[in-house]
Amino acid sequence: MKVVLAGGAGALGRRVADDLAARGDEVVVLTRRAQPGIAHRTVQWDGSTVGEWAGELRDAVVVNLAGELVDRRPTRENIALLTRSRVEPTRALVDAAATLDAPPRVWLQMSTLAIYGDRGDELLDESARPGDGPAQMAGVATAWEAAAAPTGAARTVVLRTGIVLDRDSHALARLAGLVRYGLGGRVGSGRQWVSWLHVDDFLSIVRTVIDDDELEGILHATSPSPVRNTELMETLRRELHRPWSPPTPAVLVRFGSVFLRTDPALALTGRCCIPRRLTERGFKFAVPHLGPALHDLLGPAG
Repeated sequence: MKVVLAGGAGALGRRVADDLAARGDEVVVLTRRAQPGIAHRTVQWDGSTVGEWAGELRDAVVVNLAGELVDRRPTRENIALLTRSRVEPTRALVDAAATLDAPPRVWLQMSTLAIYGDRGDELLDESARPGDGPAQMAGVATAWEAAAAPTGAARTVVLRTGIVLDRDSHALARLAGLVRYGLGGRVGSGRQWVSWLHVDDFLSIVRTVIDDDELEGILHATSPSPVRNTELMETLRRELHRPWSPPTPAVLVRFGSVFLRTDPALALTGRCCIPRRLTERGFKFAVPHLGPALHDLLGPAG
């Protein structure tokens, strides 16, 4: 099967490309510039206008991962960048698909569980309504999903994804770094929920979306075992052999985020999401619990 990846040059995109190629799929990566280290055929595009690359989508599987990294200050300019970097490539893909005599057979549209905003202890499945904010989370994600409606593909799945944990992922590197430097205590109240996913399960979900002809619409890609921030930090300390650390008050998180050039809402907000549709279809998570996941990624073999 032919799979075309937009955003396939990023860390997660490369993982998806390698995984699908390993099972025999023909992988094509759309890229704005030459990318060293990609072991798959690359096709140049500008990420905003329809070009000769459009023909690659004919009767193919489209996996749209395009978008700038979210870990940045939530300024007006950065929120516009996050939105533009997702909406423009998505619209270009949709416009390209509309020119074809044989539209894509499957469209996997990446999204994020951050679309729900900060939801406290509310249990969220695929039927939950998007949040009203913050703009850099719910606002960006809502615009991203809207740009992909409709895709024109025979089948479209919108993959609202939790924090994907991988050895080389930005999220895990940031968390592990804080713990190693003695900042591994709970953040803020510590009660905010973290919806996370081991990269192996993410890759398995992508394969399932491509292969299961009955899957369509919104799908949660997240572990069935979300944790509170307190448990996340405790588990990280244990895995990294670090002692108890004092809590980091919310005011200090906001102050420090200025120097780290990050968004304090990433640490201070949360949502308790479950993959109801996947579990109802009998999907088996390889690493459903946080402890084994972090041991695999950060332990001696990680």
